[in-house]
Order: sequence, then structure tokens, then C-alpha cells
Amino acid sequence: MIQNLVDGILTGSIYSLAAIGMTMVMHMLRFANFSYAELLGIGGYAALVFDRLFAALVPALGVAIEPLTLTWALVLAMLVAMVITGASAVLFDWLVFKRIRAKADALSMVFASFGVALIVRNVITLIFGHKAELYSQDIAFAVVLSRDPMLLVKPDQIFTLVAALVLMLAFHLVLTRTTFGYALRAVAENPNLSQVSGVRLSSMVTAVWMIGGGLSAAAGVFYAMTNHLSPVMGHNFVLPVFAATIVGGIGSVYGAVLGGFIVGIASGLALMVLPSGYTPAMPFVIILAVLLVRPHGLFGEDRDA
Repeated sequence: MIQNLVDGILTGSIYSLAAIGMTMVMHMLRFANFSYAELLGIGGYAALVFDRLFAALVPALGVAIEPLTLTWALVLAMLVAMVITGASAVLFDWLVFKRIRAKADALSMVFASFGVALIVRNVITLIFGHKAELYSQDIAFAVVLSRDPMLLVKPDQIFTLVAALVLMLAFHLVLTRTTFGYALRAVAENPNLSQVSGVRLSSMVTAVWMIGGGLSAAAGVFYAMTNHLSPVMGHNFVLPVFAATIVGGIGSVYGAVLGGFIVGIASGLALMVLPSGYTPAMPFVIILAVLLVRPHGLFGEDRDA
């Protein structure tokens, strides 16, 4: 049980990181973006390309940072991937969602998001193929933290958890300690009133897409470090991330963080009683349970669309 709990916490940190951007987009733009999780795939594969490029240009960057399989090339590649993924999210909004927002309702944007997801997923498959990819071919050995009960954790998993928490803390400080953070929260709560106060709505929408895309790229890289890259990674993440957003309450960044850990832990513990093939159903169960007990999530508020 302890091993499943720890695995759930490690996975939940990735869900939480990705859910932050999704909850902000859903709160500000008032639609469920089912293409959002595909940003994890864009970030993961962008990091793969630049990781190989940096390692080829400067071989010293390709040396692993012991005891991790992580290299300095991958660290730099992740930063580049965060920028690329954020820019991609802005581009998708400009090409698709912004145009639909001006002419149709939120339901049309939901349907459009399914189309965007399919296009992104198939473009990734077309470029990189169906085969799973790894950042490193080195074998990552788990460290025995406890023998009774048996508890195994890989150094990469510990790094992923710590790095995800650091990014969440950094975003919290931006929201609570900077003028930009105050403006971002004001637009999310009341777009019309914030514009009267001098906040440019279009700039804040762009910033939300950039931040959400960057955090999703980091989540994609962290997941690929501890597992593998696959063109269907975004498809596999959409339900857990969506469930984390619903559990925490749409619009609540802190709720998204807590929701991500709840979904990750629940999925990890479910392996104790269910075959692995059934665990993808856990997000559905969690969504239904939360909607029945508290329709607006743990930290969400009832508000008009």
C-alpha cells in the first residue's frame, strides 16, 4: 500500500502541474478545452529534439547529472520546450479558439478542441512515428528507501516531484506577490471590471496560454523522464488532468494542485484492488463522485458563465 501511495503522489505532482494551466483557461475563457493535454506531447517531443541537438553540438552537455539520468542538455531543452509549447498554445488560440469565441458559443469551442487534439496528435505521430521514445538509454535503478514495508523510488522520480513543487511554488509567488499576478486573478474573476481598471484582456489571455503551455511542457518532460514519450501521451492525460481540475474547482489554482494529487493517489491505490487495465476509469469515478457531492469542486464557487 505504501508503494502505491508514493507512486500516486509522484504521478499526482505531474497531474497537478498540468491542471494549473487547464483550470486557468477554463475559468477565463469559459470552455472545456479537451486539446489542452496535447500540449504535454508537444512539450515532451520538443524537448526530445533539442535534447539531441544540444548534446550533439556540445557533447559535455549530454553527460548525466548523477544519480539522475537527466542531462544538462535536457535541462536546457526543457526550457526551450516550455517556450515553444506556450507559443503553440497561443497560436492555437489565435488560429482557432479566438475566431470561434467571436462568432459562436462555448459549446462550439469544445467541439473545436476535439479537432485540435486530433490534429496535434496525428501531426506528432506523422513526424515521430508510433514508437515510444526515451530521453536516456541508461538504466535507472530504484533506491530502496524501506524494506519493511518495501519501498522503491527512482532518483528521477524524486527529482520530478521536487521540480514540480518548485514550479508550483514559483507560480504561487507570481500570483500573490506581483502586479502581473494580481491582474491575472482580476481578469479571471471579472473580465469586464478588470478592463475598466486598465487591464488589457487580450494580453492576459495570451499570458494564460503561455503559462499553461509552459507548465504543461514541463509536466510532459517530467512524465517522459520517469516513463516514456508516446504520441498518445496527451490522450492518456486528458481525463486525469480534467478530473483534477473538476475535483479542485474550476478557476482555483490551489484546487487544481490538490486535485492532481487526489487523482494520482486514487489511481495508485486503485491498483491494489483493480487490474491495471481498469485504472484509467478512476478519473471518471472521481469526476462523478465530486459532481454528485460538490458540483463546483473543493475550492470552486458557483458563478454564472
